[in-house]
Amino acid sequence: MSSLRSALQRYVAMRRGLGHQFRSQERRLTDFVSFMEDRGAAIITYKLALEWATLPPDRHCSWALRLSDVRGFARHLVNVEPRTEVPPIKTLPPLRRAKPYLYSDEEIQRLLAAALELPPADGLRRWTFHCLFGLLAVTGLRISEALWMRRDDVDLEQGVLTIRDTKFGKSRLVPMHSTTQAVLLRYSARRDEHPDRQSSPYFFVTERGRRLLLQYVYPVFWKLSRQIGLRAQTDHNGPRLHDLRHRFAVQTLLGWYRAGEDVDRRLPALSTYLGHGCVRDTYWYLSACPELMEHAARRLEARWELRP
Repeated sequence: MSSLRSALQRYVAMRRGLGHQFRSQERRLTDFVSFMEDRGAAIITYKLALEWATLPPDRHCSWALRLSDVRGFARHLVNVEPRTEVPPIKTLPPLRRAKPYLYSDEEIQRLLAAALELPPADGLRRWTFHCLFGLLAVTGLRISEALWMRRDDVDLEQGVLTIRDTKFGKSRLVPMHSTTQAVLLRYSARRDEHPDRQSSPYFFVTERGRRLLLQYVYPVFWKLSRQIGLRAQTDHNGPRLHDLRHRFAVQTLLGWYRAGEDVDRRLPALSTYLGHGCVRDTYWYLSACPELMEHAARRLEARWELRP
């Protein structure tokens, strides 16, 4: 095992010891170490770091993220190998968040209706996607959180979801509306009609009772999106599943503003509900909707008018 690979193992262990999941970073840095080994390099240099970070050449959006991973690893290594070159910040343009698409109520209804038309007509598949997409829309869950839910995480009597070990290594409780609770109860009954599905510990399953994987979900979502007109047949970009989470956050904030609520006071509750690492991440949703920006501006103007 190379010295870089051994150092990476220690670095990953340290980051996880500090509470970080560090899964994606470990995967990318493992690829970086393989890149270094292929070139017979034992010391990180700015040139090699930049060469790896800008691979592949058509994935500009991930370059800054990849270089940031190497920068953190290099900072760790420079303490034991002074010849290590730490890539400077702002070398590459930062990763920009995709502009969210705010679904209308009618579009979500069409998506859910299209899911119920999926074949086979007498199978579980159509109900699985109908309930999954609907749950994302009304709870703001991340798709990964919904797919990782186990049966024991879904309390259909109390109407509470337990979301475990999420993006920031935290767990949280997510209450459901009674109508959502009723839909999931009917889904669980349909799911358990088949003996093969009863043995699966996961809540959302395939026809054969196995856990529903992300690589199965996206093609179905893209197909239904084109079918109902959210995407053109040849479009590679368009409304995303994650945008259902954006819509939930925006609709919640709009409801508070329209009701005259103290949004600043209630925002930490929404941040906790969504599983954000800090309230700053939740504030970002203000910029996603012109009406939200208008409400925020009016509140700010009112505060300035009250100042002596």
